[in-house]
Amino acid sequence: MSGGFDFTGKVAVVTGAASGIGRATVRAFAARGAKVVAADRDAGVHETIAGLDEALAVEIDAADESDVRRLIKNTCEQFGGIDIFYANAGISGGTAGIFDADVALWTEVLRVNLIGPALAIKHVAPRIVERGGGAILCTASVAGLRSGAGGTPYSASKAGVINLVQSAAQQLATSGVRVNAICPGLIETGMTQRAFDYAREQGKEEKLGQLNPLRRAGRPEEIAQVALFLASDAASYVNGQAIAVDGGLSSSHPVTRQVYGKPAF
Repeated sequence: MSGGFDFTGKVAVVTGAASGIGRATVRAFAARGAKVVAADRDAGVHETIAGLDEALAVEIDAADESDVRRLIKNTCEQFGGIDIFYANAGISGGTAGIFDADVALWTEVLRVNLIGPALAIKHVAPRIVERGGGAILCTASVAGLRSGAGGTPYSASKAGVINLVQSAAQQLATSGVRVNAICPGLIETGMTQRAFDYAREQGKEEKLGQLNPLRRAGRPEEIAQVALFLASDAASYVNGQAIAVDGGLSSSHPVTRQVYGKPAF
């Protein structure tokens, strides 16, 4: 077991675990003694658990209710229960604004980014209660805190995640289950890889993350560390919160605005 938090005997499930934040978090939990379940609709999820002891990979659509039930059932059958669930799966939906996004885009982004975490909370909370309590985490975004950090459907879905964890924390009062959200800034993940690759091809990698006070993009491992904290007993009095991990971006949120009838400037 690596230093820091100790999750020996705990069972942790992470969705969106084929790459990026999800993969880093699975490995961080495993390094600290947890039995881990990595879930994703991408077959790369099997690579996430390569070399790990007491680990399971499950291919699912994290926004499909039958798949979510199957994930929870398989986990409980394999490891006897669930203590920690991190609903991390999400999609960007591109940079479309209100006047560009069609209903199909809105529907898919909300389905994956908001309905997915809602289904996870609905079905996993009773299993965590059975274990005497634990933690549910959801990936929101600084884009959910205020405008200017993502496309409109994406931003609205992540704002919904923040309210979802607040509502869930209230509805799970006295259950022993804490529910919190992590709001990443610009992190190099599968979802943002094209932007990172393009910047490197153009020799402009140093511009990534330049709008935050740290003047750099974040790493998946930095989000994983916050997930470990929120899932641990060290965060026993943290509940219903949205924690920004963004290099300070949300302290100001400088934006490029899309003005009605005019191109962005």
